[in-house]
Amino acid sequence: MTNRRQFIKITALGAGALAIGGGILKGIQKYSPQEGIKYLLQGLKRIPTYCEVCFWKCAGWVYKNDEGKIWKIVGNEEDQHCNGRFCPRGTGGIGMYYDEDRLKTPLIRIQERGKQVFREASWEEALTYIANKMIEIGSKYGPESMALFSHGSGSSYYSTLFKAFGSANIAEPSYAQCRGPRDEAFMATFGEEAYSPEITDIRDTKCLVLIGSHIGENMHNGQIQEMSDAIDKDATIITVDPRFSTAASKSKYWLPIKPSTDIALLLTWIHEIIYNNYYDKDYVEKYCIGFDKLKEHVKENTPEWAYGITTIEPGLIRKTAKEMANASPAVIIHPGRHVTWYGDDTQRIRAIAILNALLGSWGRRGGFYRPSKANIPSYALPSFPKPAKTWQDAFPGKYSLASLTVSNVLIDASIPENNPVFTIKGWIVNGTNLINTIPNQANTLKAIQNIELLVVIDTMPMEITGWADVVLPECTYLERFDNIRVSPHRKPAIALRMPASEPMYNTKPGYWIARELSKKLGLQAYFPFENQESLLDWQLKKIGTSLEEMSKLGVKTYEREADDIYITEGENVEFPTESGKIELYSTYFEQSGFDPLPLYTPHEEPPEGFYRLIYGRAPMHTFSRTANNPNLTDIMDENTVWVNPKVAKEWGLNNDQYIWLKNQDGIESEFPIKIRVTERIRWDSVYMVHGFGHAQKQMKRCFGKGASDTQLISKVLIDPIMGGTGMRGNFVTFITKKTEKEAI
Repeated sequence: MTNRRQFIKITALGAGALAIGGGILKGIQKYSPQEGIKYLLQGLKRIPTYCEVCFWKCAGWVYKNDEGKIWKIVGNEEDQHCNGRFCPRGTGGIGMYYDEDRLKTPLIRIQERGKQVFREASWEEALTYIANKMIEIGSKYGPESMALFSHGSGSSYYSTLFKAFGSANIAEPSYAQCRGPRDEAFMATFGEEAYSPEITDIRDTKCLVLIGSHIGENMHNGQIQEMSDAIDKDATIITVDPRFSTAASKSKYWLPIKPSTDIALLLTWIHEIIYNNYYDKDYVEKYCIGFDKLKEHVKENTPEWAYGITTIEPGLIRKTAKEMANASPAVIIHPGRHVTWYGDDTQRIRAIAILNALLGSWGRRGGFYRPSKANIPSYALPSFPKPAKTWQDAFPGKYSLASLTVSNVLIDASIPENNPVFTIKGWIVNGTNLINTIPNQANTLKAIQNIELLVVIDTMPMEITGWADVVLPECTYLERFDNIRVSPHRKPAIALRMPASEPMYNTKPGYWIARELSKKLGLQAYFPFENQESLLDWQLKKIGTSLEEMSKLGVKTYEREADDIYITEGENVEFPTESGKIELYSTYFEQSGFDPLPLYTPHEEPPEGFYRLIYGRAPMHTFSRTANNPNLTDIMDENTVWVNPKVAKEWGLNNDQYIWLKNQDGIESEFPIKIRVTERIRWDSVYMVHGFGHAQKQMKRCFGKGASDTQLISKVLIDPIMGGTGMRGNFVTFITKKTEKEAI
C-alpha cells in the first residue's frame, strides 16, 4: 500500500515561495515545508479568509508583502476543513484577484442576445435598469416570474432580495446537477443528509469504498488528508470505477465496472452482506425497519447474476463484501458528491445508504459521525410576502420529493411552448456559468431567448455573461466581507472572511449589490445594516466574540455541548424519519409512488462506433470557474480524452493527436481535444476532465483550450424522484480530420 506522502502532496510553499531570492531559499532548507512557510511569512501582515474556489471553503490567511500587495494564501491551522494546509486551488486563488481578464465595470447590452456587444455603464444606471425591469415583470406577470440561479457565499444576499420581492424561485444548480439525489436518498433512509463537507469519519475508518467518488482528483481537502491517514493505518480502500483513477491506484481492490450498472453491484453486495450474516445484527434489529422485505428483495441478486451485468467477477464481489464486513462498523461506502448519472440516481444512492446501515456505520466511529454546528443569530427582518406561486406550481406533480428548487424546472418554465402554469420572465444569475453547468445547452439558450431580463453577477466573463442584458462585476472573495462560515463538522466552529484589499477596478461586493438594488425596489428594510461588517460585528458580539477578535483568530472552534459524536453501545436513538428508525424499506418513497427498495434497470448501450462519455475532475481546477486562473492554467491548461489502446488501434489514434468528438445527436465539439492512449480506461468508454473548451474570447488563457463535455451532453436522463439531471447517457465517436472551413 502506498503511504500518505506518496499518495498526494498538498503543497505548503506554493508559487509564492518560488519567487523569492536564493538567500532566503537557503535559509529555509533546514525547515520542513510547514515550518518553512512560517519562516517566510514572519512579520508580514495577514488577513483572515476562507476559500471560495470550491465549496469546501477552507479557512486561511492572506499575506501581503512589504509593498502591501496580496502575495500568498495559506491554511489556518485551527480549521477542521484544512488543518492548516491548502490544496493547489486554494493557494492559487490569488490568480482570481490578479487575472487581468476579470470583469471590471458594469455593462449593458446594446445588441441582441448572443452577440458580444456591450457598453460600459455606471452602477447607478445598471442597477436602475435592473430594478425598473424587475418592477415591470412583477407588475405584468407577478413577482414569481423572476428566478434566481445562485452559487457560492453571496447566495444568501440575493435570496433575501428575491424573498422580499415575492419570489421563492431560487435555485442552486448544485442541487439538481450534482448532489440532490444523494441528499434525498440519505434523508429517506436516515432522516439526515450527508452534509457538506460530508460527515464521513475517514480518518478512523478501516474500509473505505469509493463508488464513483474521485477523492484525490476532486481535491476535497479534509477528506484527502483523512484518506492519507487511513492509508497509513492500513485501511482497505475499494474503488469502483470504469477508469483507473488516482484513488484506484491507491486501492487494495479496483473494480472496473461497466458504466451504468452500479445498482446491480450494490444490490449484490447487499445480498452478500445479508445472506452470509455479515450485517450488524444488533444495530439492524435496534435501529432499522424493513429488513425482512429487503432480504426478500435481494434474494436473487447473487454475484453470478451481477457478473453478467457489471463484468465484475463473482469472486471479487465476494472478497470485497467480506472486507466491508470485517471492518464493520468502521466502514464507509462513500455517498459521493456529483451523483447525477443515469436518471435512477436517488435509488442508486439509496442502495449505498442501505449498505451503510446494514454494516452499522451510520453514527459510528470510522463510519459517519454526528455533526455539530455553531449557531449564528440572524437579525430580525420584516416578514417576507407569501409567494403566489413556486417552482412546484409550474409543472404540478413533477419531482414531488425534491426538497430544494430544481434549476432545470425554472429553465423549462422559461419556455412558453412547454405550457408551464406560469412562465418565468426574468433571471438573475450569480456565480454560476449556466451555459457550462446545465446539460442540454440548446434548451438553456432557448429559455434565455424567451425571457425579458437576464442579469449576470460574476467575477469573470464566462459564457453566460455573453447572453446577459446587464453584467455586474462582483469583486473576488479576497476583496470583501462575507457571511460567517458555520459549516457542520466534528466540533462547532466559525470562520471569518475579511477583505485583504480594496476592490480592484469598478467591482463591488455581493452584499453591496443586493442592498443597493433593494433600495431601488423599495425593499431596503430587509437590509438594515449599511455594510456587511456592521452585521457581522453585531452577530459576533451576540455569541461572545467580535469582529476585532475574529480578525486576529480567523477561526474559532468550540467544544461540543455533549460527548455525542458517535452512537454509544445500546443508546436509544430516534432518527428523524417518519418511523423514527433507519428505513431500509422506504414507506416515504412508497407513499409517493416510487419504489420503496432500489431496483436495477438496464440502460442504453453505446451505438456501434460510439463510446460512453465519462467526465470528471482535476485537482488543480474547480469545474470551469478556474480555467482562466493564471496560477492554475500553468499547471493544466487543457483537457485530454482518455482512449483505451484497443480502441486507439482500431481508429489509428496516437498519443497527443488532436481530434474532435461527436455525440449521438450529431453535436460536435467546438474545439479539438488531445488524445491520451491509456489502459486506465475501459474499452467501451472515454474520459475527459470537465470545465474546458471555453468559447468566450474575453478569457484569453482558456479560450479554445480542450473540449467542452457539457457541449456534448445533449441527452439528459431526469431522475423522476427529485429532478436530477443524469448526464452519463451520452456517447461519442471520433472525428480525426476536418476541412479548414469546418475547423474554424
